[in-house]
Amino acid sequence: MAKNKTTETQSNVVDFINIFVEEETKKKDAFELIRMMQKITGFEPKMWGPSIIGFGSYHYKYASGHEGDAPLVAFSPRKAAISLYLYTSPENREEILSELGKHKASKGCIYIKKLADIEPEVLKKMILHSLEYLKNLYPSN
Repeated sequence: MAKNKTTETQSNVVDFINIFVEEETKKKDAFELIRMMQKITGFEPKMWGPSIIGFGSYHYKYASGHEGDAPLVAFSPRKAAISLYLYTSPENREEILSELGKHKASKGCIYIKKLADIEPEVLKKMILHSLEYLKNLYPSN
């Protein structure tokens, strides 16, 4: 079975942002997301792979047998957009996304250009939902 590419690393989060995030608004937003996610989760930020900043972790195992570790909540300040890795139950996903503000979404990610485009209280609620959802889905963590 293939090894997971996105694993926790020892890279420095602040160095990553200061070196690789060029746009000042995105850099400021990245530090604000760190403050927000750290306060809500109680976990220190860690680098996952070369460009994802994650908080906490859980171990998953799919019916296919594939298993690994992933952050409970995470984001990546990419050039095109900030990718948010937050998980909600399928029943609540569309409702909460409709309240978020300007974004794009795929199955596993939510993309925003900048924090000013979204409702911070809705984002905070999404972070809490992600924590609860994953802890219920994978209770052995």
